Amino acid sequence: MNITIKNERGINRRDFVKGSAVAAGGLMIGAMPHDAQAKKEKNKVLKIAVIGCGGRGAGAAVQALKADPNTKLVALADAFRDRLDYSLENILKQEDIKGRVDVPEKNKFVGFEAYKKATDLADVVILAAPPGFRPDHLEYAVKQNKHIFAEKPLAVDAPGVRKVLGLVEETKRKNLNVVVGLQRHYQTVYRETMKRIHGGEIGEIVSAQAYWLDGGVWVRERKPGMTEMEYQMRNWYYFNWLCGDHIVEQHIHNIDVINWAKQAYPVKAQGMGGREVRNGKEHGEIFDHHYVEFTYEDGAILNSQCRHIKGCVSRVSETIQGTKGRAESNGTIVDLKGNVIYRHRGKDDPNPYQVEHDELFAAIRQGSVINDLENGAKASLCSIMGRLATYSGQEITWEQALNSEINLMPDRLAWDALPKVLPNDDGFYPVAIPGQSKVI
Repeated sequence: MNITIKNERGINRRDFVKGSAVAAGGLMIGAMPHDAQAKKEKNKVLKIAVIGCGGRGAGAAVQALKADPNTKLVALADAFRDRLDYSLENILKQEDIKGRVDVPEKNKFVGFEAYKKATDLADVVILAAPPGFRPDHLEYAVKQNKHIFAEKPLAVDAPGVRKVLGLVEETKRKNLNVVVGLQRHYQTVYRETMKRIHGGEIGEIVSAQAYWLDGGVWVRERKPGMTEMEYQMRNWYYFNWLCGDHIVEQHIHNIDVINWAKQAYPVKAQGMGGREVRNGKEHGEIFDHHYVEFTYEDGAILNSQCRHIKGCVSRVSETIQGTKGRAESNGTIVDLKGNVIYRHRGKDDPNPYQVEHDELFAAIRQGSVINDLENGAKASLCSIMGRLATYSGQEITWEQALNSEINLMPDRLAWDALPKVLPNDDGFYPVAIPGQSKVI
């Protein structure tokens, strides 16, 4: 991917999205095995490290160990020791893999720099810390020549996206495998449906709908003695420097599916959102609902909805409308008269979360390459563009989103350091006001 720099800051969208038809597909497997690498990796015990010991980190560790019998979990890293211990306890409950869990005390690393020490010990790293840390964790893993499983999203702001995009060519040059946890790309029903969409069965795509509507997620309360940094990191879902808002952390899945179908990324977005119900002190700064109208270069529109409000309609799905028919995310395709022309029978489909790891480790062993990094970065930027649109109430272009200089990360990472967003005297955090808030 060639990126044209303008005045050392501006990035041209035409060059940025060049080749997007490939990247939007997500899964890119090299056709030619790299013999030397394949020979080196074929029979060795692959050492795994987990960076970020929440539920997803523990789950991914188990899936990685199940994907390849000649693997060993050798290191864990997290900001908090209690999370690390809890994660290891849960991993060890899996009887079929516990014999390949070898994490001595010296390989349990805690703190902001813990990821480096764990990464150094591994052949494959699982990056599952809160998303705000992902660009730095990716950068270090790539520099150390590690194969990577990285949870989505890959960044929460434009500087983070640009850092990740800057790693794409290096991962290709080094033949590193990078699987990103947009697991619908590894899910049989989506793969089969996309084959038919890209084969022309619904014609040209003219519009789409994407939904993540549910009651929301956990809240972690502030406890006596916590510094502001610790509190925000414990309650990370509600702070943009860590999570990016739920449109970025969660709804990215659905938006990414439409980009995959379109084999392109939107050129602009406008929308609305706010905090109607989930608006307590413990809910930090994020919205509880977003509606975004994404427009693609050919004029096609994606209407995107995400909501975290209990007691409302629940829906997590995508619908894609073409000139000849319609495709649903459950694997049903109908013509313009409603006649079913394809229905996926998914009774025995494998778990896509497991397939991600099965294919990652198979590629490492075979010397082929899976590299999801570019699409993961662009999918993250697309979701960030949606957040910028709802927070500001303005139309945001792809170029504006990509070139934004607003960096959400704290100036210093330490327990006594202050994040950039702080509570007022009553304990409430500032929340974006459409029509007033500056986001780029």
